Amino acid sequence: MHSAVPDPAAQAVLQRRTIATLRLAQVPGQAAVAGIVTVIAVLVGDLLHSDRFAGSGGAAFTLGSALMAPYLAALMRRRGRRPGLALAFTIGAFGAVIAAIGGQTRTPLVLLLGMTLFGGVQAGTLQGRYAAADLAAPGQGPRAIAAVVWLGTLGAVFGPVLTAFWKHVAPSVGLDPLIGPIAVAAVLSFVAAAVIWFRLRPDPLIAAGGVDPHAARTPVVKTVGRSLRTIRASPLAVLGLASMVVAQVTMTGVMTMTPPHMRDHQHGSMSPYVIALHIAGMYGLAPLVGRYVERVSPQRAVITGALVTTIGTAAAVLAGYQPVLIFAGLFLLGLGWNIGIVAGSSLVTTSVPLQSKVEVQGAADFMMSFCGGLAAFGSGFVKQAFGFHLLANIASLLGLGLVAYTVFGPSRFTNRADAY
Repeated sequence: MHSAVPDPAAQAVLQRRTIATLRLAQVPGQAAVAGIVTVIAVLVGDLLHSDRFAGSGGAAFTLGSALMAPYLAALMRRRGRRPGLALAFTIGAFGAVIAAIGGQTRTPLVLLLGMTLFGGVQAGTLQGRYAAADLAAPGQGPRAIAAVVWLGTLGAVFGPVLTAFWKHVAPSVGLDPLIGPIAVAAVLSFVAAAVIWFRLRPDPLIAAGGVDPHAARTPVVKTVGRSLRTIRASPLAVLGLASMVVAQVTMTGVMTMTPPHMRDHQHGSMSPYVIALHIAGMYGLAPLVGRYVERVSPQRAVITGALVTTIGTAAAVLAGYQPVLIFAGLFLLGLGWNIGIVAGSSLVTTSVPLQSKVEVQGAADFMMSFCGGLAAFGSGFVKQAFGFHLLANIASLLGLGLVAYTVFGPSRFTNRADAY
């Protein structure tokens, strides 16, 4: 293992610099993601003249994030967090450029290819939360993760809010209004890559002793399989992965179809603000969520996150055509996602051996994003065939199922000593 572990005082200084750098990268990265999320379902639906495939844009983006996660984890295992995160944001930036070209030329396949590559931005923001925990003091892992997630609120909220402005400006430079936010996302992604490349020094994973330059270059499929077996051997790690997957699936499926659902009921102009409030729920309370997870234990926090998600999706069902309840429901859905991701990430990170940690993190993100991508793709079919309400009801049932698994599953017998 290549290690440059500093003394405790120096480690605290390095941790503060690492957190600050990751926060700076989160703002443009989350603004890029949030801006595209606001328009992509509507854009794809317009290109294909049907809401049935409207979720394919979000699905391509999420599946791209899933496919990149194991490769990025393998790279970081050998070289550290900085090259892996910078590469992820750079790939995402080029993906946004390709997506903008595809949308402008009305070529769906090019648009979806670009969105798949844009998944690198999501992969980078997700992997960044693990970097925050590399040098965290014992018992403060959730707090470190939340500290990074929280500042992304600025970008995540302002991205959708400014969408109307970018849509207005786009025609003045010869672009379709819906392409404006995608073009801006490319610029923001390059900014995030630059922040990581120039500021994430020293590399936190190298300082923590988690890098092995001579790690075997095994095929990604084998690496993911080995990592999933490692997770399966720990009930707490299984619970953590289940929390991450359920949080991502419910959030992605319902959020992707919210703008088309609101457009169907003549509230389309309000959808950017609903998405902004939703993303505020995802990130805005992260510091409190981190402390809450530490205080009550990640296992109990998983239950809380699942219940909040269930309440949020139930509110979306009860909303009918009332925008106020859509606002409340999507905010709670975002908050439930936040709790589920922080608690789940904490369990996955601390319930496996150190030498397996980075690869397990990549495999966990792969599973989370892959399932989220399937949910995004399927959401359009469910909405088209059965309506938005059934989509929200399915999300509610998944939340309740996670509560039941947490209460009655094998992880309840596991001593909390393995968790943060």
